[in-house]
Amino acid sequence: MNVKSKSLKLFSILAMAISVTSCGYNTIQKQDEDVNAALSEVNNQYQRRADLIPNLVSVVKGYATHERETLQSVIEARSKVAGIKVDKGLLDNPEQFKRYQEAQDQLSGSLSRLMMITESYPNLKANEGFRDLQAQLEGTENRITVARNRYIKSVQSYNTFIRQFPTVITAKIIHAEVKPNFSTITPNSDRAPQISFDKH
Repeated sequence: MNVKSKSLKLFSILAMAISVTSCGYNTIQKQDEDVNAALSEVNNQYQRRADLIPNLVSVVKGYATHERETLQSVIEARSKVAGIKVDKGLLDNPEQFKRYQEAQDQLSGSLSRLMMITESYPNLKANEGFRDLQAQLEGTENRITVARNRYIKSVQSYNTFIRQFPTVITAKIIHAEVKPNFSTITPNSDRAPQISFDKH
């Protein structure tokens, strides 16, 4: 092999290496994993909230016997959330993602109503178990907000990247689609349920 042919082969290898790195494939993979991890964290926090609900409902039921409708709406909303499968397929199906968000927003709304009615029951508000659950729920709602914000940013970064040239070409070849994001159009979906209690 002569020097010219060696140089041409070396140039071809370098050109291929540069084209692979500039095509954005590796970055798409990394950002896809970032989005998946962010969704997992959102779901972990939602699951933490769902795990608190049975105890909360049980304590409230002992004091607020006339609030069956509100308690039932919380139980039904939690059941609806539990029925939605959360996996990578959720990100590939915007309609399923929308149902996921709506179910979580419905649960947030039901919890808000439940916490509002507890203000009418001084004995319940004074119950140590209830106050502990309230504090845990408040902390979880804050974690949900943080996790959702991280997810929103990671999806925004991913979606922007796969729509830019020349990465859009690679994205089309490997079928990297735009991922669904949380909407702030749904009423109160961008706010945690209002949870307050007297400290005296």
